[in-house]
Amino acid sequence: MIETVAVYSDSDAGSPHASEADRAVRLPGQTPAETYLDQKAIVEAAITSEADAVHPGYGFLSENAEFARAVVEAGLTWIGPSPDAIAAMGSKVEAKRLMASAGVPGLPGAELNDLSDDEALAAAEAVGYPVLIKASAGGGGKGMRIVDSAERLLEAVAAARREAASSFGDATVFVEKYLTGPRHIEIQVFGDQHGNVVSLHERECSIQRRHQKIIEESPSPVIDEETRARMGEAAVAAAKAVAYVGAGTVEFLFKDGQFFFLEMNTRLQVEHPVTEMVTGLDLVELQIIVANGSPLPPLALDPPLEGHAIEARIYAEDPANGFLPVTGPMHRFNFEGAVRVDSGVEAGSVVSVFFDPMLAKVIAHAPDRDRAAQLLATALRRAEIHGPTTNRDLLVRILEDPTFLAGDADTGFLEANGLTALAKPLVAPDEVPTRAAAAAAASRAARLAASAMPSTIPPGFRNVGLSTQHVGYTHGEHRVDVTYVNKRGGMELVEPPGVTVVSARPGRVELTNDGDPLDLAVARYDDVVYVDSAAGSVRLVEISRYPTSETARSEGSLHAPMPGRIVRVEVEQGDAVSGGDALVVLEAMKMEHTLRSPHDGVVTEINYKVGDQVETNDVLIVVE
Repeated sequence: MIETVAVYSDSDAGSPHASEADRAVRLPGQTPAETYLDQKAIVEAAITSEADAVHPGYGFLSENAEFARAVVEAGLTWIGPSPDAIAAMGSKVEAKRLMASAGVPGLPGAELNDLSDDEALAAAEAVGYPVLIKASAGGGGKGMRIVDSAERLLEAVAAARREAASSFGDATVFVEKYLTGPRHIEIQVFGDQHGNVVSLHERECSIQRRHQKIIEESPSPVIDEETRARMGEAAVAAAKAVAYVGAGTVEFLFKDGQFFFLEMNTRLQVEHPVTEMVTGLDLVELQIIVANGSPLPPLALDPPLEGHAIEARIYAEDPANGFLPVTGPMHRFNFEGAVRVDSGVEAGSVVSVFFDPMLAKVIAHAPDRDRAAQLLATALRRAEIHGPTTNRDLLVRILEDPTFLAGDADTGFLEANGLTALAKPLVAPDEVPTRAAAAAAASRAARLAASAMPSTIPPGFRNVGLSTQHVGYTHGEHRVDVTYVNKRGGMELVEPPGVTVVSARPGRVELTNDGDPLDLAVARYDDVVYVDSAAGSVRLVEISRYPTSETARSEGSLHAPMPGRIVRVEVEQGDAVSGGDALVVLEAMKMEHTLRSPHDGVVTEINYKVGDQVETNDVLIVVE
């Protein structure tokens, strides 16, 4: 048995990783720079807790050669590749040169560090537009920008550098040829200290937003045995070129039967569970075995490839609003079905502004791809996620999309298939009156009946039990009204028509809708009601008969959509702007978000400066 020690910041003191560990050590502070990027503090935490080894996970310092070296010099075991191997692959431009010498094909690119503006423009011109600006020290879509013209290059480089520095503590970026419509295929490699390096097959990671993967699977639907062998050989050659030990991932772009080296991630990947599901191997266990000096076991040296696995990443974000991250308390986070859930949150967690908005990974494994997709989509539909808005509905629509099911998706899938349609709620607004609102009202009535003396008078309450009762809800911009009568035989709905309450408890309601039976779970948090069913989830807000007055938003104001830090103010007081012009750049959840003018006008107020922290709904700028 191996005892575990977790480190945590003030922002995630109550998170599952801290509570599930045998011991937890506080890193004082809230931001990544103050905590998880503080190498000295983490090494000290390991020493004071008498840990023997450090596992870096798959974020922050996991690919930082300096940190790996500090761990080793402190007398601790580093569960990862050598600092030299990390350094060799850490500069992605140098890594490309190294891969070329090892015979691994790649795309043209150039490092932009220490270049003047004119030199950077010349480098991008030599590569050829469109180009991709990328962070040298990390991945996950952080510090990455597509640029299609010289006019946008310098702004994109500056933004990528800031984002890279915030996420990885290294502002180095480079430019690379942007390949239109490729597939993203990566090979999981593993090496030990005895000279063994193997490929554990491929993962397809083409479904992405903001260059960050949201659905991954193994095996890829377009890779045949011959191509799998060639890509595996190239990945093993890449690993051997740096004497690689431990888990790593060699990433390729794949198009028209050709593949090009993208980068090597010298760490465990977020999507490693799909490889575990199809091979039967525990990659973290293998990491520990290899770090301890033992050779890879026979199963890893000749890994099977059984069935099909698909992983979906749950993010606290609003796909219909430009994937804007969302913060707030998580009331319930529950999944059912034969799926694996690797979660960083639970009921009672608070999704903060300081970290990546990924909440969990949900993985399904089945004998074939169609059944794996169906199993995963069903689990996501039935999930009870009560709290910040997530991308759950988008993931279900992708998994059920004919293009995805046919195996024809590339990295431009979301754009090509229409994000507006894919981001629509699973339960359409016109279905709310007959399902969710009726169930919410029935659950509400059952709750009131179960309470002999309600402590507060609910909206629509009538003193006479057999009189007509009314309750209203909002669902986004839609309003729904329910009218019912409580009778001795139960609740009778008057409005909406066609719905009959079969049974109702505070948390569970059975209805018939035009004769069709429906079983719905109902959960209430103050005036917010969640109604979950096999069709999906609906969030309703109960309308109070006695609303409190709230300060109205001032017209023409640009409000902060979430808590964050101002990193750029693009305008000055008195400037004339057009609707859609960039006004402010806000850093939140390790990403930069450009906030734009709501309409044409003149800037009359600028209420915050660079470096200021702001809260949700703060008025940043007024445009009259």
